[in-house]
Amino acid sequence: MERYVDGFVLPVPDEKVDTYRDMAAEVGKLWIEYGALEYFEGVGDDMKPDMDGMSIRTFPQIAETDNDETVVFSFIVFESREHRDTVNEKVMADIEMESQEAAKEMPFEMERMAYGGFRSIVSMDAND
Repeated sequence: MERYVDGFVLPVPDEKVDTYRDMAAEVGKLWIEYGALEYFEGVGDDMKPDMDGMSIRTFPQIAETDNDETVVFSFIVFESREHRDTVNEKVMADIEMESQEAAKEMPFEMERMAYGGFRSIVSMDAND
């Protein structure tokens, strides 16, 4: 099955990682409730990997983090792009019903988040 993935990379202040995790856990429940196949949030751990001399860009470089920030890498898996659009519409309608104050208290700067939708070209899992 060709799946579709929404991916996110964003800098989060170190002091707000716990707040971000709590927020992500709540909205992640919505994505799963409305049909997403998988919801994942990961915080930077090995951000200066030894690539045996190979020159690469790291996630902190891409996210342009400051010294007091870390990178969060997130993705949501869907059956297809159409499925993604349907699920996201339901999630956004649900979130809009929540207090607008919550949107003002985001634990990161929305304008610094990178986002993209990806159609799969190779997809494997351990059950294949």
